[in-house]
Amino acid sequence: VQLQASGGGSVQAGGSLRLSCAASGRTFSTYSMGWFRQAPGKEREFVADVTTSGGITYSAVSVKGRFTISRDNAKNTVYLQMNSLKPEDTAVYYCAARLPVSVEYNFWGQGTQVTVSS
Repeated sequence: VQLQASGGGSVQAGGSLRLSCAASGRTFSTYSMGWFRQAPGKEREFVADVTTSGGITYSAVSVKGRFTISRDNAKNTVYLQMNSLKPEDTAVYYCAARLPVSVEYNFWGQGTQVTVSS
């Protein structure tokens, strides 16, 4: 599966952005999907994950209550709604796909930059 992330940009603290990740192929609904981010000089970190049906989601503590992951299998797209953004949310955001039986993400998108100014 090929992934294309979009929706990044620059926003002031307290603002919102919605990231999208479009997947190619007919097997999108068989993959669990995740979002990760990497800030300059830092390691990549997990942000959120959603199961194949969209019924179960997981979020990092740092974004819980502010970010929401969702998916639309009819559109082969996964979303990350980001509210109440903080400067520390500034990073390149990546979407990724994994088989439900695995904890390893095998497919990655190219990343989209999110910049939050104070």
